[in-house]
Amino acid sequence: MRVYGLKNCDTCRAAAKALEAELVDIRAEPLDAADVARFEAAFGEALVNPCSTTWRNLAEADRAGSVAEVIAAHPTVMKRPVIEAGDGTLHLGWSGEVRAAFGV
Repeated sequence: MRVYGLKNCDTCRAAAKALEAELVDIRAEPLDAADVARFEAAFGEALVNPCSTTWRNLAEADRAGSVAEVIAAHPTVMKRPVIEAGDGTLHLGWSGEVRAAFGV
């Protein structure tokens, strides 16, 4: 199981600890195009966090790109964590619903 997020994000660390999963820091290890494409296929526009400081500081021209382009250029704009279960199932965030799906 893998948790994609930031090592300094409390929510990402909590999810990784609760799930006993590997935390992949997307700032230190940028996502490859295939991973971004999988995440975008699963979550669409929801993959971008419009409440993030990064998003709010982006110029309109930078926001206009596709989800994959924006995340490739600015990985911290990705809503997190993205959790990849052992069977390849993807979950977005660390809500009560996601925790219940993992029995946590």
